Amino acid sequence: MKNRWLRFLGRRLLYMALTLWIIVTITFLLMSFLPGTPYNNQDKLTAAQLQVLNQKYGLNQPVWQRYLTYLNNILHGDFGISLQFSDQKVTTLLGNRVGVSMQLGIQAAVFGTVVGIVLGTIAAMKHNTWIDTFCSLFAIVGRSAPNFVVAVLLQFVFAVTLGVLPIGLWNEGFRSTVLPTLALSISPMADSARFIRTEMLEVLNSDYIEFARAKGMSELHLVVFHGLRNALIPLITILGPITVSLMTGSLVVENIFAVPGIGEQFTKSVLTNDYYTIMAMTILFSALLVVVIFLTDILYQIIDPRVRIGGDRS
Repeated sequence: MKNRWLRFLGRRLLYMALTLWIIVTITFLLMSFLPGTPYNNQDKLTAAQLQVLNQKYGLNQPVWQRYLTYLNNILHGDFGISLQFSDQKVTTLLGNRVGVSMQLGIQAAVFGTVVGIVLGTIAAMKHNTWIDTFCSLFAIVGRSAPNFVVAVLLQFVFAVTLGVLPIGLWNEGFRSTVLPTLALSISPMADSARFIRTEMLEVLNSDYIEFARAKGMSELHLVVFHGLRNALIPLITILGPITVSLMTGSLVVENIFAVPGIGEQFTKSVLTNDYYTIMAMTILFSALLVVVIFLTDILYQIIDPRVRIGGDRS
């Protein structure tokens, strides 16, 4: 068993490293062939000034040489400098913002998932009733409505009309996180409710559940201790990418609420061709996604004993 775990972990770590290397390579090449330059007021710069700037930032070197230099630098934790913020290190620039986006994303993912699981479970237990219809309608609307529309509605109701929460900014502690968290949580809430309802209906009609009912177990005990464990497996698959997406910032929602996260910074970097910042954020997102997929594989082994490590089903 121990050897199987070691082989499993070794293969996954190798796949993770290979995936990240491919992403870094593709991202670097795409950035290298982007039109234009990352310099402000490019039209006002002379050819001599552009040459000096390119030499300063190493942009006058061949692509292969810059690629090898960049690979070596990121292996040592150096993601370059921002070309738009007074030569500030990218790690410093993002380090001041990533905590905000991760806090917001984790809050939204946890709140949305928990509420969605509860709604989906209730809908399955009250199948073909008005409660089931309401939960299903909520899941459809929540999945279809863009989060920026939800964000504006929340601002209008809770900030403008009722005045109980701040309309934006990030200067009132936890109260400032409530509205953007609710806006971001709608999507995972709807997805969780929809998946759990579908899986719970199938699980609750399975043979082993019917057998447990015949033994006199209560419906609540069946749902909580038997049904949910099996229903959570497909949900885990979609929650990983959703959580990473929320953690790395929502471009529109962060701008609507003036949240100083990496989503807002990513928008600015793309508009200004800030190569190193764009590449660092792409690598950050990819690394988080790869790690979450790795953790999902491990959770599969824990939640479902039918899944054997390394594909061993003997």
